[in-house]
Amino acid sequence: MSSTELPGAVAAAVTPKTLPVRIAEGEKLRQVSLPGLTLTVRSRPPVRAGLPAALFVHGLGGSSQNWSALMPLLEDVMDCEAVDLPGFGDSPPPDDSNYSVTGHARAVIRLLDASGRGPVHLFGNSMGGAVATRVAAVRPDLVRTLTLVSPALPEIRVQRTAVPTALVALPGVAQLFARLTKDWTPEQRTRGVMQLCYGDPGRVTPEGFAHAVQEMERRLQLPYFWDAMARSARGIVDAYTLGGQHGLWRQAERVLAPTLLIYGGRDQLVSYRMAQKAARAFRGSRLLSLPDAGHVAMMEYPDVVATAVRELLAAQGDLTVES
Repeated sequence: MSSTELPGAVAAAVTPKTLPVRIAEGEKLRQVSLPGLTLTVRSRPPVRAGLPAALFVHGLGGSSQNWSALMPLLEDVMDCEAVDLPGFGDSPPPDDSNYSVTGHARAVIRLLDASGRGPVHLFGNSMGGAVATRVAAVRPDLVRTLTLVSPALPEIRVQRTAVPTALVALPGVAQLFARLTKDWTPEQRTRGVMQLCYGDPGRVTPEGFAHAVQEMERRLQLPYFWDAMARSARGIVDAYTLGGQHGLWRQAERVLAPTLLIYGGRDQLVSYRMAQKAARAFRGSRLLSLPDAGHVAMMEYPDVVATAVRELLAAQGDLTVES
């Protein structure tokens, strides 16, 4: 708030020199090079061979680090990897500057196709939830189960607290905000993000806050930070207005994978009232409502989320914990 490489993995010099990316104990980072695209993937070595693969997709302004609290809780049942979407985390911008939901979904699909890890247990939070929904709808062969934490699916009446984020999508607003806040410290910015994203920011440990500040400071050094934010926000807004077969709600109805939906009652970015609509749209889905959680339940209540994921796997006969 880098490892096994695919053919053509590139050197870290693709990304401008900044503060080092934090790697939690037990994690590894690698960079995967695809035509016009370089993705950083964070992974935890599985506790044993043969576990089903999982891929975690973060939201707007986030990174693969957003899943670092959840992945260790699932490493005995999944081979966990989390991707930095193009322009976020440690992944440089895509060559085509396509930050649309479709563009991000295409990046995830290309990563899965290149790695041969599919079908995977696919996770998505916020914008990553919209991306994961699109992936599951258009490439059902790649998705074993789908877990969505506060997915950014179209709302007719957006919460007032989400309006400033949406405004970043307007031309020039991100640059204006950058100028107006140029004197803000990384600590101030991080507190603001946590106030917005957590149901109870007090749950963040001092160590967790320090790590988030370090990551904020690193991101602000990236020359493309605000452009990636603005274009991705615009991509979400565009996806909200897209109708017909390509609309996200229509695609949600086409998802075949068993789906777990997680919504927070104190979410200031995705309305809690959308939970029931989502439960109706994703056929046969399971719904976990967390009244005290905010927008990033996997960071705020990782134990609860992990338990719900295990229940999803058990219901599918896909829980392979070694006794």
